[in-house]
Amino acid sequence: MYAIVEIAGQQFKVAKDQKVFVHRLAGEEGDSVSFDKVLLTGDGDNITLGAPAIEGALVDAKITRHLKGDKVIVFKKKRRKGYRVKNGHRQALTEISIEGISVNGKKATSAKKEEPKSDKKEEAANNDLNNNTVAELREMAKERGLEGYSSMKKAELIAALS
Repeated sequence: MYAIVEIAGQQFKVAKDQKVFVHRLAGEEGDSVSFDKVLLTGDGDNITLGAPAIEGALVDAKITRHLKGDKVIVFKKKRRKGYRVKNGHRQALTEISIEGISVNGKKATSAKKEEPKSDKKEEAANNDLNNNTVAELREMAKERGLEGYSSMKKAELIAALS
């Protein structure tokens, strides 16, 4: 079984007992972490695809060690100008080992699910306003009796109308 999971803004294809180097994670060595942003899981011919993430899927991992990556040298030069800049860094990394992939694991907080639903309603109302042109938004502002709508930009009109 494998999964594609988003960890620290990057997507990784992981399997059980695999070691992965990711950007530095908060936590000590030996700590267990779980990632709930699982985008895809596959088990043979059975593939589950999320939109954008699979609800209730978890990838459990354990932080093995913190380390620095290889040295990266950044050299900039503009020919015939005498401009040369040498820069470099070593990326802070965390090595994690995947302990398990569960497709129907339970999320710890169900109260957080209820809050985004109200946000989705507000976003839907804003999306309705986003679909309108500036002229239509100005007409709506005129009907509602807003002042100064003729000099407002689209974003300002949407904020005033919502």
